[in-house]
Amino acid sequence: MLGISIYLGNQSITDQKAYIQNMNRNGFQTIFTSLHIPEDHSTLYKEQLIQLGRIASALDMELMADISPASLKTLGLSWCDADVPDILLAWGLTGLRIDYGVDEKRVAALSHKLKIALNASTLTKEELENLKRHGLNLANTEVWHNFYPRPETGLGQSHFVTRNKWLKEEGLSVVAFVPGDKSLRGPLFAKLPTLEKHRGLSPFAAFLEMKEMGLVDKVVIGDVRISESSVDQFVSYQQDEILLRARRSEKAINQQIEKAGGLHTNRADHARDVIRSVESRGYAAVGHPSIQPQNCVARPVGTITMDNENYLRYQGEIQITLTDLDADERVNVLGRVLPQDRPLLPWIRSNRKFRIKWV
Repeated sequence: MLGISIYLGNQSITDQKAYIQNMNRNGFQTIFTSLHIPEDHSTLYKEQLIQLGRIASALDMELMADISPASLKTLGLSWCDADVPDILLAWGLTGLRIDYGVDEKRVAALSHKLKIALNASTLTKEELENLKRHGLNLANTEVWHNFYPRPETGLGQSHFVTRNKWLKEEGLSVVAFVPGDKSLRGPLFAKLPTLEKHRGLSPFAAFLEMKEMGLVDKVVIGDVRISESSVDQFVSYQQDEILLRARRSEKAINQQIEKAGGLHTNRADHARDVIRSVESRGYAAVGHPSIQPQNCVARPVGTITMDNENYLRYQGEIQITLTDLDADERVNVLGRVLPQDRPLLPWIRSNRKFRIKWV
């Protein structure tokens, strides 16, 4: 499952409605919002939360809110009020991410009315056992990692993997954040990832690594927005394709560029050094013109190539390099995958479909 983050206080919900609708059309089913970000204008929270809830309900989207006792007070509510869950549900919320300040008995009780998200990074075995003793509804409980605005404070991957293995053994669904690449969240504007290594990655590259590790059930964009080209990659993934954006070489031949663009499948016996397109071998079938040597230069990681006539029966094969390779008079260089998409290449394994899009 995929999610987006919509923040209250600074930008009106009306201005964000079109973005929410577009992301929903493209497969994003969860909205995360926070009710205790110091930089936001908290006096606007209630009105904007209700507006956001209406939009989420109309689109049948999940709406999870990060909440604390203090932020609940900002909404004119108190945990002492027995009807708080009913009020929040009526506003369109489907769940609460509870980090601190709410006792375990109350959290367990809330889990029978709302979806509850616990802190995946700090939850202890003892705390989880206590929650269970108080009647926690595990079927309505998730664990969410934090995002980390300040550079150098995000989680390390080994800690992340270890935590998630334990949490999943406990029967809990795991949620984590990846950064945006269009409108970033202030005040630092340094992206909002869960893993520090993802701070410099594209949203889709960070997402794909989490999904391929198999230890995350839901991924949420932490920042305000992602670009349309990133949205295209998420859409392609839902169609079982990995979309690679690439820039053509100035010396490449148009006809070869056109043949390389489009959908391909990596061979079942995937090679160590290159991704090999199954479909491309038919491009130089008997009766077709030979492919002349052209632009036979060095092939750094992410280079898109086509074998020429000097490679005999291999001519026409399209490849993408997974390591730096030297120039070869038998191999024409067509272009190169964009830097932000090169981290996707190791995940294109046996029989994996990928699409080359020239930009």
